[in-house]
Amino acid sequence: MTSEPKAPGAPAVILFREVDRDDTDYGSKEDNYVRIKILTEEGRKYADIEIPYLKDAENIVNLKARSIRPDGTIANFEGKPFDKTIVKARGLKYQAKTLTLPDVQVGSVIEYLYTDKFAWLRDSQWILSHELFTKSAKFSLNPSPRWACRWSWNFLPPGTVAPKEAKDKFIRLESANIPAFQVEDYMPPETELKSRVDFIYAYEFSTDQVKYWKDVGKAWNEQLETFLNKRKAMEQAVAQIVSPSEASEVKLQKIYTRVQQFRNTSYEVEKTEKQQKREKLKDANNVEELWKLGYGNGGDLTWLFLGLVRAAGFDAYGVWTANRRNYLTFHPESMEGQKLYENIVLVKLNGKDLYFDPGTAFAPYGLLPWIETGVKGLKLDKDGGSWVTTTMPDSSASHIERTANLKLIPETDSLEGKLTVTYTGLEAQRRRVEERNDDEADRKKFLEDDVKDYIPTSSEITLTNKPDWASSSNTLVAEFDVKIPGWVTDAGRRALLPIGVFSGTEKHLFDHAERRYAIYFQYPSQKIDDVTIELPERWTVSTAPQEQTADGHVITYTAKATFDKNKLHLTRKLDVNVVLLDQRAYPALRTLFMAVRTGDEEQVVLQPGATTASN
Repeated sequence: MTSEPKAPGAPAVILFREVDRDDTDYGSKEDNYVRIKILTEEGRKYADIEIPYLKDAENIVNLKARSIRPDGTIANFEGKPFDKTIVKARGLKYQAKTLTLPDVQVGSVIEYLYTDKFAWLRDSQWILSHELFTKSAKFSLNPSPRWACRWSWNFLPPGTVAPKEAKDKFIRLESANIPAFQVEDYMPPETELKSRVDFIYAYEFSTDQVKYWKDVGKAWNEQLETFLNKRKAMEQAVAQIVSPSEASEVKLQKIYTRVQQFRNTSYEVEKTEKQQKREKLKDANNVEELWKLGYGNGGDLTWLFLGLVRAAGFDAYGVWTANRRNYLTFHPESMEGQKLYENIVLVKLNGKDLYFDPGTAFAPYGLLPWIETGVKGLKLDKDGGSWVTTTMPDSSASHIERTANLKLIPETDSLEGKLTVTYTGLEAQRRRVEERNDDEADRKKFLEDDVKDYIPTSSEITLTNKPDWASSSNTLVAEFDVKIPGWVTDAGRRALLPIGVFSGTEKHLFDHAERRYAIYFQYPSQKIDDVTIELPERWTVSTAPQEQTADGHVITYTAKATFDKNKLHLTRKLDVNVVLLDQRAYPALRTLFMAVRTGDEEQVVLQPGATTASN
């Protein structure tokens, strides 16, 4: 076999894949087997195997792998797989067991198997789609006998029969010729777009949506009120935080800040069993115990905030919400309570609904983490609750502001000087969360690499300050020494200077002519540049480009160059004030970003050594 007619040009294909899930124990396990044919030199990269998993909830065991050379001889993997943090685009990190198979050639077959053991029983899911074309696949589930089970499916490949329960109670599915899954920049969550089967467990399944959510809401509210039922202790705690004479907004901010000062165990490096026993951390049964302990998981800390603000006299409610990490939209009619697993607090103040999640590390006051914005949630009360939708922040709430003071060095045609980058709102929170468990050296490299991505040519970047990584303040400020060699191009008696100094991340955005999926920005945001370039003595500007603009209504771009007193001033703003765009809007979006690139590539014409200039 040298190619696959149904996947022309594919570097490799999955010949066969099998997933067998067993949920009959109190935990559950899943056996996986994969067999891949290498078709091209590029396909040899699949010898590097990554098995993603949740470190605190899964354990990968019984891992075996081998490669079969084209002549039929076998090279077994004899090494030891190791854990690795995989960093993907847009800040996504996950844990994976990784290994590299030996002596993989064009024409080789590689195969591996492993067991994924889960710490507790959770809803099962079969993901049929893979980045490679799959010739054949089998899936089975032995469901838990203690729960009722139902299932649904999305985008099953043509010819695939929907899964059915057999006489032995196993649920099975077979599929063939599963197309390769194509990944695009800024696409909706992959899970939502892939061919998949979702399984749901419940004590029983209701056919009455209203009754289902009333019952769920009452049960959750009862659990929450039991946890909060320490009013006197909360009033005493509030008295240590705020003064009765302070304004309501000040009280809220102080309580929020105090809760975020608690040790949040949800964001710590996982400890070994021995370390856990040595530290002897306790679980709090109520908010009073939590206050005395001074630590807790993120969910409990959010409920502590609720207990405190109620004790301070605020009208406040607990809310369980969906999130946007894996699915765009939550549908109450599906009656899947387990998908509401993010807890937040709704506070009513001056006729407005304000949402808070202090249990999310580094979340600034007044901003939810992006996964909890613009989502449905069940606001709890004794009557069973009601539906709310969390707010979506404006683009101005989360921006990256780059302020540079540079000098043009004619000997090297370079720009050199100082740069201050201010990350605001969700931009600051995201970076603090990503780097929370890393040391100063890693954080320094992280920020320096971030700036290098902004500059569309090679550059030398050195962090010169110590940013505040530990707080939940709305801004994270980083200062740099910057050197951009060869930024200015000689053109006879003149020199050319592009105005898009920090346009690198948009240089190839939405290049492709075709688009398969909708366009998904995690949250509205802005990029704002203010660059001052000091020219050498007697240099001046011969010609400056006109102000550049592109107005797509929800996405806008402006860039401007001005010259005054030997200094060139460049300003640029890219405002993305939208989360989801239909795929049909892609041609207009692509045209807009082509205009952005064209504007960034506009050049200022400099006159070296001139005594006069016209602008």
